[in-house]
Amino acid sequence: MDHIDELAKALARFPGIGPRQGKRFVFYLLAAPAAERAKLAELIASLGKDVRQCSECMRFYNGSTASVCNYCSDKTRDDAQLMLVEKDQDLAAVERAGTYRGRYLVLGGVLTLTGKGAIRKKELLKTVEKRLKSGLKEIVLALSATSEGEHTSDRVRELLAPWREQVRISELGRGLATGSELEYSDAETLRAALTNRKEA
Repeated sequence: MDHIDELAKALARFPGIGPRQGKRFVFYLLAAPAAERAKLAELIASLGKDVRQCSECMRFYNGSTASVCNYCSDKTRDDAQLMLVEKDQDLAAVERAGTYRGRYLVLGGVLTLTGKGAIRKKELLKTVEKRLKSGLKEIVLALSATSEGEHTSDRVRELLAPWREQVRISELGRGLATGSELEYSDAETLRAALTNRKEA
């Protein structure tokens, strides 16, 4: 077995990493002290033990033995709002902006125009049903301003159609440039997008 090629292929499966960059990482690790490689291996191995997935919003969080994360267990957050984001990094970006105080659901991805990709459809429907009982008034579609994000928003609107009379569905205002990913947006841009959100 060619360990260099095998590890390079494994690293190339990471988002945004290609085969050449995967190989560069392997050679970096080979040149690094053995202790550094051992520490990295230990961190990867312990990731599953020390990190949990919240049963409410589906985001990953550290260390606690609770089944829900600190955002979902926070009684001061606004139950009237539910924000749908693609991934954990988007949720973190919205929290950094410091404007939104409602609830979240991480959809876990986007749907492509070619029919690939998946979102947490079952969890979405279950969450909306549950949140309606605790006063849900608005669902904010906070998806990236990309063709995949737009396509996913359209599909989510279809899924939410039965509740249109009960819940306002809004989307982020265009403080976000078309083609931009939420994860990389600065706090000011996100604040503007949240403030200027419109009916979806």
